[in-house]
Amino acid sequence: MWRVERVAGGLEPVRLPFDYPTFFLFALVTVGAIVAVPLFGYYIGYTWVDWTLCAALYFASGMGITVGYHRLLAHRSFECWEWVKVAFLIAGGWALENSAYKWCADHVRHHARCDRDEDPYNAKRGFWHSHLLWVFYKDPPNLYAKYEAQFRKDPLIMWQHRYYVPIVLSGLAFPFAVGYMYGGWVSGLGCFLLAGVGRVFLVLNSTFCINSVCHLWGDQPHTTADSSRDSWVVSLVTFGEGYHNYHHAHHRDYRNGPQWYNFDPSKWLVFGLSQVGAAWNLCRAQSERTRIVA
Repeated sequence: MWRVERVAGGLEPVRLPFDYPTFFLFALVTVGAIVAVPLFGYYIGYTWVDWTLCAALYFASGMGITVGYHRLLAHRSFECWEWVKVAFLIAGGWALENSAYKWCADHVRHHARCDRDEDPYNAKRGFWHSHLLWVFYKDPPNLYAKYEAQFRKDPLIMWQHRYYVPIVLSGLAFPFAVGYMYGGWVSGLGCFLLAGVGRVFLVLNSTFCINSVCHLWGDQPHTTADSSRDSWVVSLVTFGEGYHNYHHAHHRDYRNGPQWYNFDPSKWLVFGLSQVGAAWNLCRAQSERTRIVA
């Protein structure tokens, strides 16, 4: 892949290096999810423990991204106790979407340079680039520096960044341990495949739909300044993140779906935390400003 860079006072196309470790890791997860998971289910079968833990970890890791990485850290939509932040950092790490330090820097750059060449998942490059292919290319370090600076100051974010690999591994070891305690080695393998590998694959691709689907198809009731779209369908699998056009118009709002009837479990969780004193300073756009923005 090429990116236009300023070189020696002019603009020149620069080839970005391919990230082979990330590619092989994603390929391993994909093969495991579409081959190993169904084969195990066909020949051996999954237990109620496997399915229950898969749903629970999908919810936990998904919320770790939507509420933790996205609304709490990247956009500072609310504040919370440190133990709540740590819980979101661990759950977000289980999604295998990079450390919060890297994820948030990419996301802030996406908002700052949306639809431009510096946008990491620029939808103008097509569905597959914004959905997945952007992950496999390393951007020049100078594109990251100013976006990473604010997150480098947070000791908890940097703690998670240092221990990201053990956190990821714990998210895979946990379902194996639960399955093993329930029914031995075979049950442990089944729980690892369904609630570990399969769940990671589903969380990754549902999140990727926000970068791709929600910049290509849907409505633009709140802003036409960029390619962001609202998609209630995507919200069903991303805990409310599909109201992406509203989010681009009012990125500090802790709600992505501002109306009471919008399916946005992430905002309900944040509001629930605020009701028990675990979160505060919830940001929300004024009602008269929630319509079209040029």
